[in-house]
Amino acid sequence: MTTFLYALLEHDASKVPVAASVRVTEDGVEKSLDKVGLLTSVTRLRGFRQDILDERAGMAGADVMVEEVGAPVMLVVRLKVVDRKVTEIETVATRSRTDGLIFNIDGLSAPSKEMNYAPRPEQLMSRENAIAAAMHYPTGLNAATTFAAVNAPFAPDAYRYENGQVMAGPACRFAPGCQNISTQSLQIFERLGDVQTRVIGVDERLGIVWLRMAWGVRQEGGEQLTVWESFKVYDGQIHAVEAFMKILPFELRSGGW
Repeated sequence: MTTFLYALLEHDASKVPVAASVRVTEDGVEKSLDKVGLLTSVTRLRGFRQDILDERAGMAGADVMVEEVGAPVMLVVRLKVVDRKVTEIETVATRSRTDGLIFNIDGLSAPSKEMNYAPRPEQLMSRENAIAAAMHYPTGLNAATTFAAVNAPFAPDAYRYENGQVMAGPACRFAPGCQNISTQSLQIFERLGDVQTRVIGVDERLGIVWLRMAWGVRQEGGEQLTVWESFKVYDGQIHAVEAFMKILPFELRSGGW
């Protein structure tokens, strides 16, 4: 699956066997494969690459830094593979702070050690329990009018990155109180509306649950901050949250899927 994924990004689509019925979206808009601009505009891969492989579901995904003629791009790619043929291709690209609210490329020079730590088998949770742990997060955001913080099983040193910026955890300097992801204020969500969530996949070997979420950027019903959020879950706790995100129109909040 990763071979298919990086063959696409390296402009060698001839190595990618696609199904006759392959479905493709770029930034939430359905297109034919030959109309996906990124497959011709990407000039090279940079140092950051976080793979998420869900072998049980036949899904390969990645948060990856690429370049378009020297300009950095935060790119999310998701592939669905059935019978060794690609049946779904989804891409979302963030090119600036205007695109994604945050655009800290200095924080995305290499993948994090925490997200790529391989837990021992006894540390891993079942697929169902890992999803349940990660889902505490969007559930807590939707309950922000009632709870002061997300009621999720965070490890004491858990952190959250968004587009390369530390937004919660011991190293956070974004706002007072952001050093503790468990008690970080959620007051802003009182005016941003509900959080739409779907489970994209689970990397059962690395203990990563990949969610796609969307909510209002500045007000309920307005432009949507669409977020691909990876939750590192093992030993019964969430140890890290890393996200790539992009602002999309309300009508594209589901990403077209």
